[in-house]
Amino acid sequence: MLLRALVVLLSVALSAAAGGAREPWPPPPGVVVAASPEPRTDFIGSPSLVILADGTYVASHDFFGKDARRLHSTRIFRSTDRGATWTPAAELKRQFWSTLFTHRGALYLLGCEGEYEDIVIRRSDDGGLTWTTPRDERSGRLLSGHFHCAPVPVVTHGGRVWRAFEEYTGPDGKWSGRYFKAFVLSAPAEADLLVAENWRRSTGLNFDGNWVPGERTGWLEGNIVVTPTGQLANLMRLQANWTPEVPFELPGTAAAIPRYEVGALLALTPDGRTLSFAPETGLIHFPGSQSKFTVRRDPRTGRYWSLVQKITAPGREIGRQLPSVQRNVLVLTTSTDLRQWEERSTVLRWREGEKITSKARVGFQYVDWQFDGDDLVAVCRTAWDAENYHNTNLVTFHRIANFRTLTPADSTPPLVTPDMKP
Repeated sequence: MLLRALVVLLSVALSAAAGGAREPWPPPPGVVVAASPEPRTDFIGSPSLVILADGTYVASHDFFGKDARRLHSTRIFRSTDRGATWTPAAELKRQFWSTLFTHRGALYLLGCEGEYEDIVIRRSDDGGLTWTTPRDERSGRLLSGHFHCAPVPVVTHGGRVWRAFEEYTGPDGKWSGRYFKAFVLSAPAEADLLVAENWRRSTGLNFDGNWVPGERTGWLEGNIVVTPTGQLANLMRLQANWTPEVPFELPGTAAAIPRYEVGALLALTPDGRTLSFAPETGLIHFPGSQSKFTVRRDPRTGRYWSLVQKITAPGREIGRQLPSVQRNVLVLTTSTDLRQWEERSTVLRWREGEKITSKARVGFQYVDWQFDGDDLVAVCRTAWDAENYHNTNLVTFHRIANFRTLTPADSTPPLVTPDMKP
């Protein structure tokens, strides 16, 4: 627990440096996997988690930030005691927005080389200690261009390996949900995953702003899922920010869905060549759709599960109080069909139900997780006494015991921090 102690000491030191007026914060929830060495410039992003065949947990994260010294670097951590303690294993330059996954006895890391840059993949044959370098199209450089993704699931199905990406189509790095063209990469399961020609790219789809009108509405950070009928689909995060120029209530096929709880389900052909979307059936009710999520199917029950950021004050505010900045309540959800989602239990909560701003110094977001017997184990991009909710300073590990039997009555008590009003 040395790392957690250092985080607490850092919080105390920052308070003292500010004049000693602020009360020190309590330790963050969970177990600290990683802390930013420069929490005011080098922000922690993109946590990913995998469990190796020998029971070792491996976690990763990258760095972002305008002035980050470690920008586009990824750090790897290992735990041999089921997440109780974590040890640094490697640091990789030019690896970003990446997913850890295992395949045929090897560990892989698949993402982008940098922000809106080439797609690259690396392999480790020693559990994350050493990695290949994507120098060319024979060693892991898969696709050249301007691409976007997050640590979303890699799925093996129908003899192929699948992962969702987006092509960035915007100007000069500016952000809008409409600048992300969804597509899927896949490769034969028996192929060398480091060889670019083994991968197939599907057709791409841009979002139509008429489906969900508002400020920079659009989709990103898709999850490949196998539907209950055995088909492939891409479940997309859908940005749904409102502006006064459009009605708050959604039109057309999304009319019955709360504005900040609409997701998009795209269909993929079995050969991985064609991605399609039908708005009359593809806009679904998905609480937590405003921030990145991971969806996985339970091998025991066939149910789908996710840990999502629940917006608990869904008002019509704009600017710094947009409901989409609420990443302060983490909820366990489940579904039998990917279309109807049930909220089972609240896992983390801070200022639940309050209208908070983008200056909030707490956030639980971009959670990646795995099944571990009767438990879910997860890593979270956590802001805890951070610069703001988005510019996170920690990766924290969490175990959700006996997750299949949880109910709302099992929800955790609210977290309390010194800056909260009485």
